[in-house]
Amino acid sequence: MNQLEPQRGKAEPAGLDVVVTTMASDSHTWNLVFLQLLLEELGHRVTNLGACVPDELLVSECRRIEPDLIVLSSVNGHGYHDGLRVIPALRACPELAATPTVIGGKLGIAGSGDPDRQRSLLAAGYDGVFEEGRSVADFRSFVGALPAASRAVPAPADRVLPTAARSLPTASASGVLR
Repeated sequence: MNQLEPQRGKAEPAGLDVVVTTMASDSHTWNLVFLQLLLEELGHRVTNLGACVPDELLVSECRRIEPDLIVLSSVNGHGYHDGLRVIPALRACPELAATPTVIGGKLGIAGSGDPDRQRSLLAAGYDGVFEEGRSVADFRSFVGALPAASRAVPAPADRVLPTAARSLPTASASGVLR
């Protein structure tokens, strides 16, 4: 075989198939764009379902896509309650019952860092909770520890995120990331 001849065969796909979405009550999109870009930079394929996604649509799209990871993001402060409503529907589907699913952003209106809220979401079925103010490095580490992630393209070691991007972003009332 000639060295210049292309090799034929099945290539192993790199990275994870990830669904990124908000929940029905959350109309914010900048957080989803940030997460999509971050995950794509890590070598993953992202389906961004957008804002105000009804529970039934979220479940049906996840069943159709069969993602390796589901990421729910909220910035309106209702993520905790919406998340508790959504996770049983995802876990009730046999094909999604074991799919790693995380929630993050502004999950409550009283601020972040409530350990009871985190414990409650984990007990309800989430595999990770990344509340506002928590490091992007924590989220990247979680994603990097997932089995298929070993095929992902690692982020360059010299790539440093700007200070503003070191924690998962939230949007102000005007929609501007902070």
